[in-house]
Amino acid sequence: MHRLAAALVVIGVALALAGCSGGESKPAAASAPAAASCPAAWKAGWQRLANRIHAPVYCPTWMPSPLDGKIGGQWDNGVSVDPDRSYLVSFLWHEPPSQDVHVNFRGYPGHAAVPRCIDVQTVAGRTRRRSMPCFSDARAPRRVGKVLVTVYTVNRDADQWHVLYAWRHRGSLYAASEHVAKPLTYRRVVENLDRLVVGLVRIDPST
Repeated sequence: MHRLAAALVVIGVALALAGCSGGESKPAAASAPAAASCPAAWKAGWQRLANRIHAPVYCPTWMPSPLDGKIGGQWDNGVSVDPDRSYLVSFLWHEPPSQDVHVNFRGYPGHAAVPRCIDVQTVAGRTRRRSMPCFSDARAPRRVGKVLVTVYTVNRDADQWHVLYAWRHRGSLYAASEHVAKPLTYRRVVENLDRLVVGLVRIDPST
């Protein structure tokens, strides 16, 4: 899903900047503990998404500052659902010229395999298109809270320049990712994703 052309990028400890757009508030380090349930102000949007795709979704209970997890809120960067019911929910803070806090959530109901993206390269004036995994450079699976995640550091499409955590639930693949860009370091993004995933709450469809 969302197979936009993107170049192969390797994320390291020292990372380049990115070009997203959004609101303008100064981010801060995470400090508050995750809640035990989906916050009331956020739950309605995630419940609507679960009902729309007829499959579970994962609501965050904590987000890296200044973001929140309210679909349709101040930091909402878009929700898209493909015909196969796979979805992308994005939240973004941006301060020109190049500071970002950008978090994506994905789900692939009924599909456990890593999705494919189209990689476009132009060599000697000729354009070549290749089908490649959207998530790659996998690290050894590890447990984050109750979830067994695989960490991917080379990603494409809307997750380019992101560290991405992927996990499976009842034959469906889910993912959360965060952009590594100023003012965040690679280490801080990994800490953020650990905390975010620990606090995820599954929301089942009600219709």
